[in-house]
Amino acid sequence: MTIQQSIETKLREALSPESLDVINESHLHAGHHHAGSDHHGGFDSTGETHFRVRLVAASLAGKSRLDRHRLINGLLGEELAGGVHALAIEAAAPGEARRR
Repeated sequence: MTIQQSIETKLREALSPESLDVINESHLHAGHHHAGSDHHGGFDSTGETHFRVRLVAASLAGKSRLDRHRLINGLLGEELAGGVHALAIEAAAPGEARRR
């Protein structure tokens, strides 16, 4: 299973979102150097290290932005510890305004 598939599976199982997009943005970070991390040298944009998660789930209603991020980061702790360098989170409850 890829990291992207793992992220999608965990979020679907835990949050039952009405919509979910997990976008691999690793290609946007070619040439970045991740000092102090396990990424040695310049990043060549391959692999699965940078993701954007866009989700809408009823289970997020009433939660602050910070609580939503903590929840999602907690669900994806294994991925974040195992190679995901960056995770952008756009989380909303149904009916809330969101970025397009």
